[in-house]
Amino acid sequence: MGGTQRRVLITGGLGFIGSTLAHRLVALGDRVTLVDSLIPEYGGNLRNIHGIEDSVHVNISDVRDSHSMRYLIQGQDVLFNLAGQTSHLDSMADPYTDLDINCTAQLSMLEACRNYNPDVKVIFASTRQVYGKPEYLPVDESHPIRPVDVNGINKVAGESYHLLYHSVYGIRTVVLRLTNTYGPRMRVKDARQTFLGIWVRLAIEGKPIKVFGDGLQVRDFNYVDDVVDALLLAADDDAADGQIFNLGASDPISLMETAELLVAANGGGSFELVPFPGDRKAIDIGDYYGDFGLMTSSLRWTPKTRLEDGLRRALAYYRENHAYYWDSGNGR
Repeated sequence: MGGTQRRVLITGGLGFIGSTLAHRLVALGDRVTLVDSLIPEYGGNLRNIHGIEDSVHVNISDVRDSHSMRYLIQGQDVLFNLAGQTSHLDSMADPYTDLDINCTAQLSMLEACRNYNPDVKVIFASTRQVYGKPEYLPVDESHPIRPVDVNGINKVAGESYHLLYHSVYGIRTVVLRLTNTYGPRMRVKDARQTFLGIWVRLAIEGKPIKVFGDGLQVRDFNYVDDVVDALLLAADDDAADGQIFNLGASDPISLMETAELLVAANGGGSFELVPFPGDRKAIDIGDYYGDFGLMTSSLRWTPKTRLEDGLRRALAYYRENHAYYWDSGNGR
């Protein structure tokens, strides 16, 4: 994005990816409004916009509040729809809240777009969790959709609403299926957002990193700046409208090797293999890494950040800012 100033709305704007995107958009000269509920169990943290506080408008509101969203969507050029309930375990323990946030609120938001701003461009952040346990690797966009948890099912519905509103009403929507995103500003208090968050915290605290199972499960990781690149490319290119794109990495790696990289980047520490908790084992997807070739061929996106470099940056950030992320809670 660039050239002329745009009005941009980011739901989940005080969260990990949303705030990192906000920093980039402010640097590009765009007018940015951030919507976030700051519910403690989710990723919002006021520290995430440190340095741009005076350059963005913050609205503390819940995407489930249709009246607020109806007002906020008006006049916006781009909506980065990043708000969502991301915890797979929470979705199983409290499926109705996941349904409200990842389905009902998404439909309500699209209705607000249809009725009050049909020209807005909408980028929806989905997840590789929609695929479930892979039948083949790497997983491309044609892979069967078989979620293993409530979160995945509701994310599929959220995707479908966005694509439907494109095909029926002409709303310009794009779906990005994110994989394991990591970096500065991610939630590290617990594993609700990404297990790498709690791993980074344990490494800094000098405690053993706990790797579930045999540690041989393969994953792909995207540094948050690379994900922001993808979001901006999807927003800029009309060829993306009505499409679904995987993100991914060219260097999938086992969890044990990831732990080894993190220990090395930290300059010391340890990890241990521990039995899978029953609730996690029941929804574990085994090996996963995505085929992002369509994203590359259509939007010229490729991830640039090596995992070891991204881990070093994340560790440096939390060594300096830990007081705002786990010592004192929510940064408020």
